Amino acid sequence: MIPILRTRLRQGQRTIAFPAAPPALPELFRGMPVVDTARCPDGCRACADACPTQAIAVGSGAEPRVAIDLGRCLFCTECTEACPEGAIRYGQEYALATRRREDLVATGAPLRLAAALDERSRRLFGRSLKLRQVSAGGCNGCESDVNVLNTIVFDLARFGIQFVASPRHADGLLITGPVTRNMRLALHKTWQAVPEPRLVVAVGACAISGGPYLGSAQAHDGAGSLLPVDLFVPGCPPHPITILDGLLRLLGRIPSGTRTP
Repeated sequence: MIPILRTRLRQGQRTIAFPAAPPALPELFRGMPVVDTARCPDGCRACADACPTQAIAVGSGAEPRVAIDLGRCLFCTECTEACPEGAIRYGQEYALATRRREDLVATGAPLRLAAALDERSRRLFGRSLKLRQVSAGGCNGCESDVNVLNTIVFDLARFGIQFVASPRHADGLLITGPVTRNMRLALHKTWQAVPEPRLVVAVGACAISGGPYLGSAQAHDGAGSLLPVDLFVPGCPPHPITILDGLLRLLGRIPSGTRTP
């Protein structure tokens, strides 16, 4: 026991201070796409043509010149590499989760970030939220970053948020993957097993829009086509901080419309 205590004292505090302090993001972190429309040549569609999920729409004349659907965006580098003027880059903004699907369309204005649940729902879930995670045909990318939230670095349980094994013990579902044809029934049964009132959180491009499988006959273009979604967390996969930020906003731990320090 004494060697264990010595080791813990030597290691010190490992849990990040978020949301009280900003997270330390890696240099290569890909957050909110930033478009310098002043550098976009007239008639150029290189970024839109290169996008593998048709997440980019280019207007003609009227603003917005370029709109990016973060619900479809894979946060790859195809658009940045294709742009002849280097007008697109990835910023460091990690707060991307929204309550409505349409709010994920970035046009250059600040995103309408996720608002908190209503007062009754916050009384029910604000101090203790249990989620059943469902991988509905995911590649294990989003699933891995969701699991990371349980580590000592993020310590999701300190916010009263935990993942449970049974949907009957859950307050809602956290869904990853495009909802493949073989997972549709399983997802529906899991949803039915969660007692009301219940929440749905869609994590990742696949769960929001189908991602790279958009339009496939073997998938259902995300959870929103089958269930009412309360929180959309974009990314491929989303960074754990992006997921955590969205969950805390949903519970009212981070005021709506604000960024963390």
